[in-house]
Amino acid sequence: MTGRLSPEQRERYARHLVLPRVGPEGQEQLLNSSVLVVGAGGLGSPALMYLAAAGVGRIGIIDNDAVSASNLQRQVIHNSEWIGKSKIESASKWIAGLNPDVDVVKINDRLTDENSMEILDDYDVIIDGTDNFQSRYLIGDTCEILGKPWVFGSIHRFEGQISTFNLNDGPNYRDLFPTSPPPELAPNCSEAGVLGVLPGIVGTIQATEAIKVILGIGECLSGKLLAIDTLSMEMRSLSFSKNPERARVTKLGELSERDFEEIGAKEFSERRLGGWKPFLLDVRRAHEEVIASIEGTDARIMHLEIPSRVEEIPSEMDIVVYCRSGQRSAAVARFIIESDLNVRRVFNLAGGILSWSDNVDSNITKY
Repeated sequence: MTGRLSPEQRERYARHLVLPRVGPEGQEQLLNSSVLVVGAGGLGSPALMYLAAAGVGRIGIIDNDAVSASNLQRQVIHNSEWIGKSKIESASKWIAGLNPDVDVVKINDRLTDENSMEILDDYDVIIDGTDNFQSRYLIGDTCEILGKPWVFGSIHRFEGQISTFNLNDGPNYRDLFPTSPPPELAPNCSEAGVLGVLPGIVGTIQATEAIKVILGIGECLSGKLLAIDTLSMEMRSLSFSKNPERARVTKLGELSERDFEEIGAKEFSERRLGGWKPFLLDVRRAHEEVIASIEGTDARIMHLEIPSRVEEIPSEMDIVVYCRSGQRSAAVARFIIESDLNVRRVFNLAGGILSWSDNVDSNITKY
C-alpha cells in the first residue's frame, strides 16, 4: 500500500499514514495536490507552514510585499533577517527548510483582474490570505468562473472568520456578502490592530479546510461561517445558503442574468426616439452637470450618495445610468442590481457623456 512513498516519506508522514481517513492513499493525494495562498502575511504564514508540513506537493505563493518589523508580531513565517526583503522569498526559504517534498511556486505580483484567471486556474484549492474586500471579491468571482473551491479568512482586532466557498457548487462569497461595505467601515490591520495569535488560529483552520477539501473528508465550512472571539474563546457557526436570485459571475467584471447591461450612446438615442422611456439617472457631481447634461435626464444623484438616496430611484422601470466616461455609472448600476429595488433592467451608458458627444450630439461639451 505504501509502495509509492519513499522510506523518508513514510517516516516524515507517519502520523498521517496511521490515520483512518488519511492513510498512504490520502498522503499521496496531498503530495499530488496544489494549493495557492494569496498573501504571505498573517493568515498566509500559518497556512503555508501547515500545508508544507502536511506534504501538499505544490504550493503557490502570490505576494509582492517586503517584510517589515511590524509584520513579525503575527507573520510568523518571517524573521528579523528578512526585514526589507521579499515575503515570497522569505516564505519559500522557510518551506524549503521544512520539507523538500514541496515545490514552491513564487509569484512576486499582486492578484489583479488581468492575471487572476491564469494564476488561480493552475491550483486545486485557493486560500485567501488578503486583508481587503477588493481582493476577496476578485478571488470569489474568479473561483466561481473557474469552479475552484477557496477558503476565506478574515481577522479584526480579537475576532476572526472562516468559510469555504464554491465547494461542490456550494455558496460563494457574494451569497454571504453581496456588496462590499464602505471603506470607512472596513479598516485593515494597520488601522484597527490585531491580536498577534489570532491570524495563527484562523490561518491554521484555513489550512485544515484546504486539506479536508483535497482529501474529501469531514464536513467543510461550506455554507457555514465560523466566527471566533478570542476574548471570550467562543466559537459560533452561522449557516447560510446559495441565493438563487443572485446574479452569477460568468466573466470577470460581469454578472449573468441579473447583471446590468451596457448600452451605447447611439443605441440608447435610437431606442428612446422609438418610444422607450427609461429613467435616466446622472451620477456625476453638481459642477459636471453645469458643463454638460443629456436632455431628458430624470434625476442627478452623485454616485457616492446613491446608497443613502437609493429610494429616490423608481421601481418597476428600466434604469439608464450615466456619468462622464461610464466608470462611476457602472459601479452605480451594479449597486442598483444588487439592492432590493424592484427595477426591470439596469443599463450603463457606455462611454458616458464623452460617447454621447462623439456619437449623438456634438454640441455636448467634452471635459
